[in-house]
Amino acid sequence: MIPNNTGSAGSRHSARRFSVSGRVQGVWFRDSTRREAERLGITGHAINLDNGDVEVFACGSEEALDALYRWLLHGPPLADVSAVEQSPAQHEALHGFRIG
Repeated sequence: MIPNNTGSAGSRHSARRFSVSGRVQGVWFRDSTRREAERLGITGHAINLDNGDVEVFACGSEEALDALYRWLLHGPPLADVSAVEQSPAQHEALHGFRIG
């Protein structure tokens, strides 16, 4: 696992990359993910992949990343998530959460 970084407030931060499969494009998945990430205090981005998946890169506390993972398992109401893969990633100092 990639070591955690300490944020300015002394909280432990790390990063994860999530790959979400299923009916996750055209169902407001990325925008809903952005709203959930902002609610959890997570920075990063969500992008559509050519294979129909959505990739989410997220930086935040371990607790917030765990909560985002649990949310990604079902996503917004119109989504039909079949799988979520997660892997550790290198933490980046990002501002906000964007969709692409």
